[in-house]
Amino acid sequence: MNRLFLFLTTILICGTAGNQLKAQQVDSLQFFSDEVAIEMQLTTDIKALQNEKGQDVFQPATASLKFPDGTVIEEPIQVGPRGKFRRGYCRIPPIMMQFRNAGAVRLSSLGKLKLVIPCGGAAADEELILKEFLVYKLYNQLTDFSLRVRLVKTTFNDSKGKFKSFTQYSFLMEDDGDMARRNGCKKRTHGQILTEATDRKTMTRVAIFEYMIGNTDWSVPNNHNIELVFSRDNPALMPYAVPYDFDYCGLVDASYAVPADVIGTEKVTERVYRGFPRNMEEIQETLDLFRAKKENILGVIRNFTLLPDKIKNGMIRYLDEFFKIIENKNDVKSAFIDNARTS
Repeated sequence: MNRLFLFLTTILICGTAGNQLKAQQVDSLQFFSDEVAIEMQLTTDIKALQNEKGQDVFQPATASLKFPDGTVIEEPIQVGPRGKFRRGYCRIPPIMMQFRNAGAVRLSSLGKLKLVIPCGGAAADEELILKEFLVYKLYNQLTDFSLRVRLVKTTFNDSKGKFKSFTQYSFLMEDDGDMARRNGCKKRTHGQILTEATDRKTMTRVAIFEYMIGNTDWSVPNNHNIELVFSRDNPALMPYAVPYDFDYCGLVDASYAVPADVIGTEKVTERVYRGFPRNMEEIQETLDLFRAKKENILGVIRNFTLLPDKIKNGMIRYLDEFFKIIENKNDVKSAFIDNARTS
């Protein structure tokens, strides 16, 4: 009897401890639903991070996150450099944060997240990051098949004491596996998939959105700045395209962004439609979504307090050009049908 009592008591204690641990973990979905910025202290060997040239090479770091309610969570994680272009000349390369770590009891639920940071220390560098952050928020207005982002005021500390600490706004991108799961999908290893071998309606929306923001820096077959997710219940369905990485778009208008030669334009602010042929009915159905969400889209920019009015007004003017185009049938035909891709 005593053994049975001890056994049941042990199970109860272990179950309670497990539930408490689970309750203490950060909810990865809620984390990206909250709109308020969080503060983060990120401490690591900055020189080692700058010098690392390999892919998926991680080093120890400590992340201390202060949430809007005052809660502070400080745990050991791993960080590594990512990307190619900006890694070569930025003060600190773009960072991949691996929270899934034995010592990160509460933060491990966040998984593996990209931290998008300014390239340099000037105010203009931070402005570009904030503008790109807003582009993600714009696409969130159109569909749940989009990556969520969380604004982070990050203080970078050098664990070796060789670099002075500095603070800048950055943002974390939702784990793409979480994005897939909340849409009833999953990630899957795949070879080259042609653009028109994806879900047609989704691809039309993606192509028009990329046109709206003035972005040509994407490709489905080349797995470039497009994530593909597959239906969990019906694997036979065509995959859904999810765009990301918008720093080369005209709406951000970074000084380093130049169009590829194949595009045939001189500036990224010149819009070029990279979608494949659709009939007018399909185009108008998708444009109806953009029209319905116009005020939400412009409101995202108007209500953002971290950018000066001059910058926000310029972004709104650029988007207004798009909304004028989609209200004119001749312009719609010219932009999305006559000038659609053929190869």
